[in-house]
Amino acid sequence: LAQKDLSLAVRFGWLDPLGLDSAYDYDPVWARCIELGVAPTFHTGSRRYGLRTSPSNFVYNHIGHFGAASEAVCKALYLGGVTRRFPDLRVAFLEGGVGWACQLLNDLVGHWAKRNRDALEATKPDNLRVDELLAFVREYGDDTAIGAFEARVTRLESPRLDLVGGIADLDDFSACRISDAADVARLFVDNFFFGCEADDPMNAWAFSKAHNPSGSQLRALFGSDIGHFDVLDMADVLPEAYELVEHGLIDHDDFRRFVFENPVRLWAESNPHFFAGTAVEDAVTELLATQDAMAIPNVRN
Repeated sequence: LAQKDLSLAVRFGWLDPLGLDSAYDYDPVWARCIELGVAPTFHTGSRRYGLRTSPSNFVYNHIGHFGAASEAVCKALYLGGVTRRFPDLRVAFLEGGVGWACQLLNDLVGHWAKRNRDALEATKPDNLRVDELLAFVREYGDDTAIGAFEARVTRLESPRLDLVGGIADLDDFSACRISDAADVARLFVDNFFFGCEADDPMNAWAFSKAHNPSGSQLRALFGSDIGHFDVLDMADVLPEAYELVEHGLIDHDDFRRFVFENPVRLWAESNPHFFAGTAVEDAVTELLATQDAMAIPNVRN
């Protein structure tokens, strides 16, 4: 629009989610990240646009705004096939929690079941056996139903399949090249990490095999936000995160993954030397050396 009329560009804003329908090809960016050992990390909010524009209520605008922005990028990277083309890319989304990601993964699995290529092919309008359906309506329908159906027989026999926007491939998952339902989760779980605050009870959902597709566990990261104005006592942050264990929502192994293993994997799977020279170097080396035995339970295990 900007190329045609700047006034239109101002009126009709568009947000680029970086992985789908983008004006630019970002694949060189992802390739360069892998080459440099960098895990791209997003910390984008969605206040001040969409439905988060209340002039009087901060809480209204604030709730969910990091999650909404993160979901947009995560969903675009996924459906744009980025995790298929770059299986070694590690991406993190900060401060939005992981509840939205668990729901997104479940939604992706459910949508794939109904809208994969074979499912779309089975529901094409020109597959309809109109003569058999007409006979069924005439046998069981009343006069109103029969009349309504007969008036549409010609249209049903020659369905008009206009391709909206000139889209020839109607399979929204085509870039993912998914082979089965477990593959849907694999392309999500292995690549994405989610920064969570200590007091968010939804953090437990990431580790619930019973509620995530294919018994997977999402890679939730402990994000202390220790410098925030609302952290009155820095010493209380980690104990607050541990309350998930005390309340029986996660176990000790899950907590270790949350505060140690998942952060290590985010950065060390991109750059094995990321923690060199730090206080946790030895612990990281031990974890990476035994990663097959201590791998995070996901759809590969």
